[in-house]
Amino acid sequence: MEKLKKILRENYLRITEQIEKACERVGRSPSEVKLLGAAKKQVPEKVKILNELGLKLIGENYVQEAEKKQKVLKDLPIEWHCIGRLQTNKVKKALKLFHLIETLDRIELAQAIQKYAEKLNLTVPVFIEINIGKEETKAGVLPEALEDFLVELTKFDKIKIKGLMCLPPYSENPEETRPYFVKMRELFERVKPYMDEEFKELSMGTSGDFVVAIEEGATIVRIGEALFGKRE
Repeated sequence: MEKLKKILRENYLRITEQIEKACERVGRSPSEVKLLGAAKKQVPEKVKILNELGLKLIGENYVQEAEKKQKVLKDLPIEWHCIGRLQTNKVKKALKLFHLIETLDRIELAQAIQKYAEKLNLTVPVFIEINIGKEETKAGVLPEALEDFLVELTKFDKIKIKGLMCLPPYSENPEETRPYFVKMRELFERVKPYMDEEFKELSMGTSGDFVVAIEEGATIVRIGEALFGKRE
C-alpha cells in the first residue's frame, strides 16, 4: 500500500506541476484549470488516495461502475462527472449518482434528463459534447450544428449548460491535436455571448495531450492512466 501511495503521489505532483507550467507559458492562472481523474476500471482505493492528496473531481464512463465505487467512497468530498456516453435508459440512475453530465450529445438524451429531473426536482448541470473531429465512430454534436442544438435545448428548463466537452481524434503527437483544441476554444467563444454567466467550462485534454489543451484554453483536463497508472 505504501508503494502505491508513493506512486500515486508522484503522478499527482507531476501532473499538477505540468498544469502549472502550461498555465505559466500562456499567462493563465493555474486556478483556472481543474484536474479530473478519469477513473474507468480503476480500483476505489486509488481514488481514495488521490482524493486525500487533493483530487476532488472524478469522472466515470459507466453508471454501474460509478454506483459500485460510490458505495465504497460515499463519505469522501468528491464531485462525480459522467464522462462516457450516457444511454437514455440509464439516465434515472445517473442523475442520482453524478453531479454533472459532460456528455449531452442529442435531443433524445436531453428529453430523458428533463423527464427524470422533473420527477426528482433537480436542475442538472451539463456540458455539451462536441464531435470536433467529425469522426463517424464518435458521439457528439457536430461543430456547425451547435447553435441549432442550443436553441433546441432552451425548451428544457431542468438542464443547465455549463460548458463544452470534446475528445479529439487520437494522435501520438499532441501537436497534431492542437488544431482541434483551437477550434473548440473558437466554438466556445462564438456561443458564449448567448449563454448565461455559468457557461464557462471547456473540458478537453487527456493523458497524452492535456498540456496542449491547457495552452489552448481548457478549464478541465480529464486524466486517466497518467494519474492512476494502468487500469485493472
